[in-house]
Amino acid sequence: MKPSTGLSRRSLLATGAGALGAASLGLSPRRLHAQTAVNFQLSWLHSTQFAGSYIAQDRGLWAERGLAVSLQPGGPNAPVEPPVVSGTALMGISAADYTAAAVSEGAPFKIIGVAMQNNPFAIASLSANPVNQPSDMEGMRIGMALANTPVLQALCTINDVDFDAIEIVPTQYSPQPLVAGEVDCLLCWATDLPVAMTVQGVDNTTMLMADHGYAVHSQTYIVTEDSLANRRNEIVALMAGEVAGWAAYREDTVAATDLTLAMFPDAGLDRETQLLQAERQVPLMFSDLTDANGFGWWTDQTVAANIETLGLLGREVTSDLWDRSILEEVHGV
Repeated sequence: MKPSTGLSRRSLLATGAGALGAASLGLSPRRLHAQTAVNFQLSWLHSTQFAGSYIAQDRGLWAERGLAVSLQPGGPNAPVEPPVVSGTALMGISAADYTAAAVSEGAPFKIIGVAMQNNPFAIASLSANPVNQPSDMEGMRIGMALANTPVLQALCTINDVDFDAIEIVPTQYSPQPLVAGEVDCLLCWATDLPVAMTVQGVDNTTMLMADHGYAVHSQTYIVTEDSLANRRNEIVALMAGEVAGWAAYREDTVAATDLTLAMFPDAGLDRETQLLQAERQVPLMFSDLTDANGFGWWTDQTVAANIETLGLLGREVTSDLWDRSILEEVHGV
């Protein structure tokens, strides 16, 4: 695991099947023959985190563009970068800090789209003792993976918070240390541990770090420079289907959740948890910027903010890391 993002923080949140049969959901048949097989590497295990992609696959949004797409799950032992850099996967879902780390080691990656406009990192606390702003953490015990220390340091630097006034307690990625009173807050994703506590009936408060200057593009689409030059038409078709799938997801997160459960009945996904995760993803993925320009968009200003935050994480990059030409073609700019 690369220390700046710590994908080890991610975990499936709940157990229980609760999946409905495909027939009851009216899943779309594959009506069109797809000519070109491509692998699309996801960043984590199957869940509603990737439901827009499932819609694209189920509704034939890639098939009608000439692609037979295989969605490859990620996980703690399945990093995104190796299959993309080797060409095994045409495109992968990563994050700007992961990609910056890989590029510093010589990987020829480009970020071609940004699914999460707001980074999902958050500080979760109990509402009886809430963290509403970064300075509230001073004097508190925070549960987190030690690998994410640079993330907390960056947040403190951005907000002029005394990092040394916060006690870091190494914890497993679970809400239990907070619920049990072993820590006062947790560093986590806004879409998982807070969701798990809400489903369990625990009154909690989520402070999204992106609301306090922590700007790192997450759930980003990466390809190699070689693929961008030589497989451009496939990348455009892949991204076009992805854009259409996430538009449908936004329109009906309940249907997107039920599709996820139907496609992966053995993944141990709890419907209530997945529904809330799907709902809470929407404001992370869609914004005034995407409403004006299209899904996955970014600007020179958002890239500049990313470069500044990445610098605090020890990742020196330039704006050349981002290439918007695929999105411009997809959105007809």
